[in-house]
Amino acid sequence: MEDSAHPKRAVTVADVAKAAKVSKATAARVLGGYGVVSAKITDQVMAAAAALEYRPNELARSMSTGRSGIIGVVVGDIENAFFSLAVRGISDAARLAGFNVIIANSGEELDAEKSAVDLLIGKRVDGLIVTPARCDSIDHLQHVRRAGVPLVLFDRAIPELDVDAVTGDDRDAAIVATRYLIGQGHRRLAYVSAMDAEGGGFTDIGRISNSAVRERIEGFVGVLTEAGLPNPLHYVRLGATDQHHTDRVIKRLLSESAAAPTALLASDSLVGLRIFKSLQSLGLSIPKDVSMISFLDADWTSVTVPPITIVDQRVYEMGKLAGERLIARIERTPLAVERLRVGTSLVVRGSVATIGRETY
Repeated sequence: MEDSAHPKRAVTVADVAKAAKVSKATAARVLGGYGVVSAKITDQVMAAAAALEYRPNELARSMSTGRSGIIGVVVGDIENAFFSLAVRGISDAARLAGFNVIIANSGEELDAEKSAVDLLIGKRVDGLIVTPARCDSIDHLQHVRRAGVPLVLFDRAIPELDVDAVTGDDRDAAIVATRYLIGQGHRRLAYVSAMDAEGGGFTDIGRISNSAVRERIEGFVGVLTEAGLPNPLHYVRLGATDQHHTDRVIKRLLSESAAAPTALLASDSLVGLRIFKSLQSLGLSIPKDVSMISFLDADWTSVTVPPITIVDQRVYEMGKLAGERLIARIERTPLAVERLRVGTSLVVRGSVATIGRETY
Protein backbone atom coordinates (compact mmCIF):
# COMPACT_ATOMS: atom_id res chain seq x y z
CA MET A 1 0.00 0.00 0.00
CA GLU A 2 1.36 3.44 -0.96
CA ASP A 3 2.30 5.70 1.97
CA SER A 4 0.12 8.80 1.59
CA ALA A 5 2.54 10.78 3.76
CA HIS A 6 5.29 10.17 1.21
CA PRO A 7 3.73 10.58 -2.24
CA LYS A 8 5.34 8.93 -5.21
CA ARG A 9 8.10 10.98 -6.87
CA ALA A 10 7.27 12.31 -10.34
CA VAL A 11 8.84 10.27 -13.14
CA THR A 12 11.51 12.27 -14.98
CA VAL A 13 13.01 12.12 -18.46
CA ALA A 14 16.14 10.64 -16.86
CA ASP A 15 14.03 7.78 -15.40
CA VAL A 16 12.57 7.05 -18.83
CA ALA A 17 16.03 7.17 -20.43
CA LYS A 18 17.41 4.71 -17.88
CA ALA A 19 14.51 2.28 -18.38
CA ALA A 20 14.81 2.51 -22.18
CA LYS A 21 18.60 2.16 -22.03
CA VAL A 22 19.20 5.35 -24.02
CA SER A 23 20.77 8.71 -23.23
CA LYS A 24 18.75 11.43 -21.55
CA ALA A 25 19.14 13.61 -24.67
CA THR A 26 17.67 10.87 -26.87
CA ALA A 27 14.75 10.31 -24.50
CA ALA A 28 14.11 14.07 -24.43
CA ARG A 29 14.02 14.20 -28.23
CA VAL A 30 11.46 11.38 -28.40
CA LEU A 31 9.26 12.70 -25.60
CA GLY A 32 9.49 16.28 -26.86
CA GLY A 33 8.74 15.34 -30.46
CA TYR A 34 11.77 17.04 -31.98
CA GLY A 35 14.98 15.92 -33.66
CA VAL A 36 15.60 12.69 -35.58
CA VAL A 37 15.38 9.34 -33.79
CA SER A 38 15.00 5.87 -35.30
CA ALA A 39 11.68 4.09 -35.10
CA LYS A 40 13.19 1.34 -32.96
CA ILE A 41 14.54 3.76 -30.35
CA THR A 42 11.30 5.75 -30.42
CA ASP A 43 9.33 2.60 -29.62
CA GLN A 44 11.72 1.75 -26.77
CA VAL A 45 11.37 5.19 -25.20
CA MET A 46 7.59 5.34 -25.58
CA ALA A 47 7.21 1.85 -24.09
CA ALA A 48 9.34 2.84 -21.12
CA ALA A 49 7.36 6.07 -20.66
CA ALA A 50 4.09 4.16 -20.69
CA ALA A 51 5.36 1.56 -18.22
CA LEU A 52 6.55 4.27 -15.81
CA GLU A 53 3.38 6.38 -16.33
CA TYR A 54 5.51 9.34 -17.35
CA ARG A 55 3.73 12.69 -17.56
CA PRO A 56 5.45 15.55 -19.41
CA ASN A 57 6.23 18.80 -17.62
CA GLU A 58 4.18 21.18 -19.75
CA LEU A 59 5.87 24.30 -18.37
CA ALA A 60 9.32 22.94 -19.20
CA ARG A 61 8.11 21.90 -22.63
CA SER A 62 6.71 25.35 -23.38
CA MET A 63 9.97 26.98 -22.32
CA SER A 64 12.01 24.72 -24.58
CA THR A 65 9.70 24.76 -27.62
CA GLY A 66 8.12 28.20 -27.31
CA ARG A 67 4.69 26.53 -27.40
CA SER A 68 2.28 25.52 -24.65
CA GLY A 69 0.05 23.37 -26.85
CA ILE A 70 -2.93 25.26 -25.43
CA ILE A 71 -5.56 27.46 -27.07
CA GLY A 72 -7.54 29.93 -24.97
CA VAL A 73 -11.24 30.52 -25.68
CA VAL A 74 -13.34 33.34 -24.18
CA VAL A 75 -17.09 33.00 -24.84
CA GLY A 76 -19.98 35.29 -23.97
CA ASP A 77 -22.27 32.92 -22.09
CA ILE A 78 -21.49 29.23 -21.70
CA GLU A 79 -25.10 28.63 -20.55
CA ASN A 80 -26.23 29.52 -24.06
CA ALA A 81 -26.42 26.47 -26.35
CA PHE A 82 -24.91 28.60 -29.11
CA PHE A 83 -21.59 28.85 -27.28
CA SER A 84 -21.67 25.24 -26.06
CA LEU A 85 -21.91 24.05 -29.67
CA ALA A 86 -19.20 26.48 -30.73
CA VAL A 87 -16.80 25.26 -28.03
CA ARG A 88 -17.38 21.68 -29.17
CA GLY A 89 -16.37 22.64 -32.71
CA ILE A 90 -13.32 24.56 -31.51
CA SER A 91 -12.25 21.71 -29.22
CA ASP A 92 -12.58 19.10 -31.97
CA ALA A 93 -10.44 21.18 -34.34
CA ALA A 94 -7.86 21.75 -31.59
CA ARG A 95 -7.68 18.09 -30.60
CA LEU A 96 -7.10 16.98 -34.18
CA ALA A 97 -4.17 19.38 -34.37
CA GLY A 98 -2.71 18.29 -31.02
CA PHE A 99 -3.84 21.26 -28.92
CA ASN A 100 -5.73 21.44 -25.64
CA VAL A 101 -8.32 24.13 -24.86
CA ILE A 102 -8.88 26.35 -21.83
CA ILE A 103 -12.35 27.94 -21.75
CA ALA A 104 -13.30 31.16 -19.95
CA ASN A 105 -16.78 32.67 -19.66
CA SER A 106 -17.15 36.47 -19.76
CA GLY A 107 -20.89 36.59 -19.08
CA GLU A 108 -20.95 39.29 -21.77
CA GLU A 109 -19.17 41.61 -19.30
CA LEU A 110 -16.24 43.62 -20.65
CA ASP A 111 -14.26 43.61 -17.39
CA ALA A 112 -14.64 39.83 -17.05
CA GLU A 113 -13.49 39.44 -20.64
CA LYS A 114 -10.40 41.58 -20.01
CA SER A 115 -9.53 39.53 -16.91
CA ALA A 116 -9.96 36.27 -18.82
CA VAL A 117 -7.73 37.47 -21.66
CA ASP A 118 -5.04 38.57 -19.20
CA LEU A 119 -5.21 35.23 -17.39
CA LEU A 120 -4.91 33.21 -20.59
CA ILE A 121 -2.02 35.30 -21.90
CA GLY A 122 -0.33 34.73 -18.53
CA LYS A 123 -0.72 31.00 -19.05
CA ARG A 124 1.23 31.34 -22.30
CA VAL A 125 -1.52 30.09 -24.58
CA ASP A 126 -0.47 29.71 -28.20
CA GLY A 127 -3.52 31.59 -29.47
CA LEU A 128 -6.88 33.05 -28.48
CA ILE A 129 -10.45 32.84 -29.76
CA VAL A 130 -12.58 35.61 -28.27
CA THR A 131 -16.25 36.55 -28.53
CA PRO A 132 -15.99 40.27 -27.74
CA ALA A 133 -18.62 41.58 -25.34
CA ARG A 134 -18.29 44.98 -26.99
CA CYS A 135 -16.95 45.79 -30.42
CA ASP A 136 -16.15 49.38 -29.47
CA SER A 137 -13.69 48.65 -26.65
CA ILE A 138 -10.67 46.84 -28.03
CA ASP A 139 -7.57 48.00 -26.14
CA HIS A 140 -7.15 44.63 -24.43
CA LEU A 141 -7.45 42.84 -27.78
CA GLN A 142 -4.91 45.22 -29.30
CA HIS A 143 -2.60 44.18 -26.46
CA VAL A 144 -3.01 40.54 -27.53
CA ARG A 145 -1.89 41.54 -31.01
CA ARG A 146 1.09 43.51 -29.67
CA ALA A 147 2.09 40.49 -27.56
CA GLY A 148 2.35 38.47 -30.78
CA VAL A 149 -0.38 36.02 -29.78
CA PRO A 150 -2.59 34.91 -32.71
CA LEU A 151 -6.19 36.03 -32.27
CA VAL A 152 -9.44 35.03 -33.97
CA LEU A 153 -12.79 36.66 -33.17
CA PHE A 154 -15.88 34.49 -32.94
CA ASP A 155 -19.50 35.45 -33.70
CA ARG A 156 -18.65 39.17 -33.79
CA ALA A 157 -16.37 41.14 -36.08
CA ILE A 158 -14.23 44.22 -35.41
CA PRO A 159 -12.83 45.50 -38.73
CA GLU A 160 -10.57 48.01 -36.96
CA LEU A 161 -8.69 45.16 -35.27
CA ASP A 162 -7.40 43.57 -38.51
CA VAL A 163 -7.75 39.96 -37.34
CA ASP A 164 -9.74 37.00 -38.63
CA ALA A 165 -13.37 36.72 -37.55
CA VAL A 166 -15.75 33.79 -37.95
CA THR A 167 -19.40 34.83 -37.81
CA GLY A 168 -22.83 33.84 -39.00
CA ASP A 169 -24.42 35.73 -41.85
CA ASP A 170 -26.45 37.66 -39.30
CA ARG A 171 -28.02 40.36 -41.45
CA ASP A 172 -29.12 37.87 -44.12
CA ALA A 173 -30.50 35.50 -41.47
CA ALA A 174 -32.70 38.24 -40.01
CA ILE A 175 -33.81 39.31 -43.49
CA VAL A 176 -34.92 35.78 -44.42
CA ALA A 177 -36.80 35.25 -41.13
CA THR A 178 -38.51 38.64 -41.27
CA ARG A 179 -39.53 38.25 -44.92
CA TYR A 180 -41.02 34.86 -44.09
CA LEU A 181 -43.17 36.40 -41.35
CA ILE A 182 -44.33 39.16 -43.68
CA GLY A 183 -45.05 36.57 -46.35
CA GLN A 184 -47.34 34.81 -43.85
CA GLY A 185 -49.38 37.99 -43.52
CA HIS A 186 -47.83 39.55 -40.41
CA ARG A 187 -47.43 43.33 -40.38
CA ARG A 188 -46.67 43.97 -36.71
CA LEU A 189 -43.45 42.14 -35.89
CA ALA A 190 -41.14 42.52 -32.89
CA TYR A 191 -37.48 41.63 -32.48
CA VAL A 192 -36.52 40.74 -28.89
CA SER A 193 -32.88 40.63 -27.74
CA ALA A 194 -31.04 39.83 -24.50
CA MET A 195 -28.71 42.77 -25.04
CA ASP A 196 -29.15 45.03 -22.04
CA ALA A 197 -30.52 48.52 -22.59
CA GLU A 198 -32.04 51.09 -20.30
CA GLY A 199 -35.76 51.32 -21.01
CA GLY A 200 -35.74 48.25 -23.27
CA GLY A 201 -35.60 50.18 -26.54
CA PHE A 202 -33.44 52.55 -28.57
CA THR A 203 -33.50 54.97 -31.48
CA ASP A 204 -30.05 54.58 -33.04
CA ILE A 205 -28.92 51.21 -34.45
CA GLY A 206 -25.39 52.54 -34.91
CA ARG A 207 -24.94 52.77 -31.14
CA ILE A 208 -25.21 49.00 -30.67
CA SER A 209 -21.73 47.76 -29.78
CA ASN A 210 -22.37 44.07 -30.51
CA SER A 211 -21.90 43.52 -34.26
CA ALA A 212 -24.07 40.38 -34.40
CA VAL A 213 -26.99 42.09 -32.65
CA ARG A 214 -26.57 45.23 -34.75
CA GLU A 215 -26.56 43.35 -38.07
CA ARG A 216 -29.62 41.29 -37.17
CA ILE A 217 -31.54 44.40 -36.17
CA GLU A 218 -30.41 46.12 -39.38
CA GLY A 219 -31.79 43.18 -41.35
CA PHE A 220 -35.05 43.16 -39.41
CA VAL A 221 -35.61 46.91 -39.65
CA GLY A 222 -34.55 46.96 -43.29
CA VAL A 223 -37.25 44.45 -44.27
CA LEU A 224 -39.95 46.31 -42.32
CA THR A 225 -38.90 49.54 -44.03
CA GLU A 226 -38.84 47.82 -47.42
CA ALA A 227 -42.41 46.60 -46.79
CA GLY A 228 -43.54 50.14 -45.99
CA LEU A 229 -44.41 49.33 -42.37
CA PRO A 230 -44.42 52.32 -39.99
CA ASN A 231 -41.98 53.00 -37.15
CA PRO A 232 -40.00 49.71 -37.32
CA LEU A 233 -37.61 50.68 -34.51
CA HIS A 234 -40.56 50.78 -32.12
CA TYR A 235 -40.78 46.99 -32.35
CA VAL A 236 -37.13 46.33 -31.49
CA ARG A 237 -36.96 45.51 -27.79
CA LEU A 238 -33.79 44.90 -25.80
CA GLY A 239 -33.27 43.85 -22.19
CA ALA A 240 -34.58 40.26 -22.18
CA THR A 241 -31.63 39.33 -19.97
CA ASP A 242 -33.46 36.82 -17.74
CA GLN A 243 -36.96 35.42 -17.30
CA HIS A 244 -38.17 38.29 -15.12
CA HIS A 245 -37.03 40.95 -17.57
CA THR A 246 -38.31 38.97 -20.55
CA ASP A 247 -41.75 38.73 -18.91
CA ARG A 248 -41.75 42.52 -18.59
CA VAL A 249 -40.67 43.03 -22.20
CA ILE A 250 -43.35 40.69 -23.57
CA LYS A 251 -46.12 42.07 -21.34
CA ARG A 252 -45.25 45.61 -22.44
CA LEU A 253 -45.26 44.61 -26.11
CA LEU A 254 -48.54 42.73 -25.96
CA SER A 255 -50.31 45.43 -23.95
CA GLU A 256 -50.20 47.85 -26.87
CA SER A 257 -53.85 47.12 -27.69
CA ALA A 258 -54.38 47.44 -31.47
CA ALA A 259 -50.63 47.91 -32.07
CA ALA A 260 -49.53 44.70 -30.33
CA PRO A 261 -47.25 42.51 -32.48
CA THR A 262 -48.64 39.31 -33.96
CA ALA A 263 -45.20 37.73 -34.40
CA LEU A 264 -41.97 37.72 -32.39
CA LEU A 265 -38.39 37.07 -33.57
CA ALA A 266 -36.10 35.92 -30.72
CA SER A 267 -32.43 36.87 -30.96
CA ASP A 268 -31.14 33.53 -29.61
CA SER A 269 -32.34 30.26 -28.13
CA LEU A 270 -32.22 31.43 -24.50
CA VAL A 271 -34.36 34.45 -25.34
CA GLY A 272 -36.63 32.21 -27.40
CA LEU A 273 -37.18 29.85 -24.46
CA ARG A 274 -37.88 32.79 -22.14
CA ILE A 275 -40.42 34.19 -24.62
CA PHE A 276 -42.07 30.76 -24.86
CA LYS A 277 -42.40 30.65 -21.05
CA SER A 278 -43.66 34.24 -20.93
CA LEU A 279 -46.41 33.47 -23.44
CA GLN A 280 -47.35 30.33 -21.51
CA SER A 281 -47.61 32.30 -18.27
CA LEU A 282 -49.95 34.76 -20.00
CA GLY A 283 -52.15 31.91 -21.21
CA LEU A 284 -51.35 32.66 -24.85
CA SER A 285 -51.13 29.98 -27.52
CA ILE A 286 -48.46 29.68 -30.25
CA PRO A 287 -49.24 30.33 -33.08
CA LYS A 288 -52.98 30.99 -32.52
CA ASP A 289 -52.39 34.10 -30.42
CA VAL A 290 -48.77 34.97 -31.25
CA SER A 291 -46.36 33.53 -33.80
CA MET A 292 -42.63 33.25 -33.13
CA ILE A 293 -39.27 32.36 -34.66
CA SER A 294 -36.07 31.77 -32.70
CA PHE A 295 -32.45 31.81 -33.73
CA LEU A 296 -30.58 28.50 -33.24
CA ASP A 297 -31.84 24.93 -33.46
CA ALA A 298 -31.63 24.29 -29.70
CA ASP A 299 -33.02 21.00 -28.39
CA TRP A 300 -36.07 22.60 -26.78
CA THR A 301 -37.30 24.12 -30.06
CA SER A 302 -38.20 20.74 -31.58
CA VAL A 303 -40.03 19.26 -28.56
CA THR A 304 -42.46 22.09 -27.76
CA VAL A 305 -46.08 22.05 -28.93
CA PRO A 306 -45.97 23.28 -31.58
CA PRO A 307 -42.28 22.93 -32.51
CA ILE A 308 -40.61 26.29 -33.12
CA THR A 309 -39.56 27.62 -36.52
CA ILE A 310 -35.86 28.42 -36.22
CA VAL A 311 -32.91 30.03 -37.94
CA ASP A 312 -30.34 27.21 -38.20
CA GLN A 313 -26.94 28.81 -37.60
CA ARG A 314 -24.55 25.83 -38.11
CA VAL A 315 -22.70 26.82 -34.95
CA TYR A 316 -20.57 23.69 -34.68
CA GLU A 317 -19.14 24.42 -38.14
CA MET A 318 -18.49 28.02 -37.07
CA GLY A 319 -16.54 26.85 -34.02
CA LYS A 320 -14.58 24.28 -36.00
CA LEU A 321 -13.69 26.88 -38.63
CA ALA A 322 -12.54 29.33 -35.93
CA GLY A 323 -10.34 26.64 -34.38
CA GLU A 324 -8.85 25.70 -37.73
CA ARG A 325 -8.20 29.34 -38.58
CA LEU A 326 -6.43 29.98 -35.28
CA ILE A 327 -4.27 26.88 -35.68
CA ALA A 328 -3.30 28.06 -39.17
CA ARG A 329 -2.22 31.37 -37.62
CA ILE A 330 -0.25 29.59 -34.90
CA GLU A 331 1.48 27.52 -37.59
CA ARG A 332 2.22 30.77 -39.50
CA THR A 333 0.31 29.67 -42.58
CA PRO A 334 0.26 32.67 -44.97
CA LEU A 335 -3.38 33.80 -45.16
CA ALA A 336 -5.09 37.11 -45.80
CA VAL A 337 -7.11 38.46 -42.87
CA GLU A 338 -10.75 37.57 -43.50
CA ARG A 339 -14.22 37.70 -42.06
CA LEU A 340 -15.49 34.17 -42.67
CA ARG A 341 -19.29 34.08 -42.74
CA VAL A 342 -21.11 30.78 -42.26
CA GLY A 343 -24.52 30.73 -43.93
CA THR A 344 -27.83 30.07 -42.19
CA SER A 345 -31.15 28.54 -43.22
CA LEU A 346 -34.74 28.86 -42.07
CA VAL A 347 -36.29 25.63 -40.75
CA VAL A 348 -40.08 26.00 -40.92
CA ARG A 349 -42.06 24.16 -38.24
CA GLY A 350 -45.38 25.00 -36.62
CA SER A 351 -44.97 28.24 -34.68
CA VAL A 352 -45.96 30.75 -37.38
CA ALA A 353 -49.59 31.26 -38.32
CA THR A 354 -50.78 32.53 -41.70
CA ILE A 355 -53.10 35.46 -41.16
CA GLY A 356 -55.22 37.67 -43.41
CA ARG A 357 -55.12 41.42 -43.76
CA GLU A 358 -58.50 41.70 -42.03
CA THR A 359 -56.60 41.06 -38.78
CA TYR A 360 -55.41 44.64 -39.09
